[in-house]
Amino acid sequence: MARIGVFCASSQRLDQHWLDLAHDLGVEIGRRGHELVSGGGCVGMMGAVADGAREGGARTYGVIPQKLVDLEVADTKSDELVVTDGMASRKTLLIERADAFVVLPGGLGTLDELFEVWTTATLDLHRKPILLLDYEGFYDGLLQWLRTLASQEFVRSTAMSMLLTSRDVPTSLDLIEASLLGAGRS
Repeated sequence: MARIGVFCASSQRLDQHWLDLAHDLGVEIGRRGHELVSGGGCVGMMGAVADGAREGGARTYGVIPQKLVDLEVADTKSDELVVTDGMASRKTLLIERADAFVVLPGGLGTLDELFEVWTTATLDLHRKPILLLDYEGFYDGLLQWLRTLASQEFVRSTAMSMLLTSRDVPTSLDLIEASLLGAGRS
C-alpha cells in the first residue's frame, strides 16, 4: 500500500468530465489498496478525488490551511484532516506524507504544487515518483515548453526524466506502482 498524493483543481466551475476524472482516480487508488493524500478540500476535483477514494475503500488524509477551513471548504469526511497555518506548511506536510504524486489538471495552485514537489526531487530531497496525468492533452503545451527549456539547458535532462506522464488513470497508477516497486517500496 502506498500513500498517493494528488494535486488538482478545487474550482467549483469545472466541466463534469474533469470531476469524473478525479473521481475515477480516487476510486482506482482505493481499489488498488492505496491511501489518498490530498489538499483537504471538499470542492471541485479535490472533493471528487477524495469522495472517489472513499468509495473505492481508501483511507483519506487531508491537509488544509485554516483560511480555507474558515471558508467552509474542508473535507470533514476525511479519515484524518490536518489544519495548517498556511499554504507553505500545507505543501511541506503533503510532500512528507505521500509516497508518490499524481498531478491532475489544475490551475496556479496545482502548478505550484507540481513545481515544488518536482524541484525538491531534483535537489534529491526526496525520491518519490511524480506523474503528470495529461488527460485529453491538458498539459501538452506545458510539456512542450519544458522540453524546449531542456533543449536549451535551462532544465537538466535528469529532471525531465523524473517526471512521468500518462493520459489515463489505470496507466498512471501502473507507472506509479512500478516506480515504487523499482525503488523498493510498495
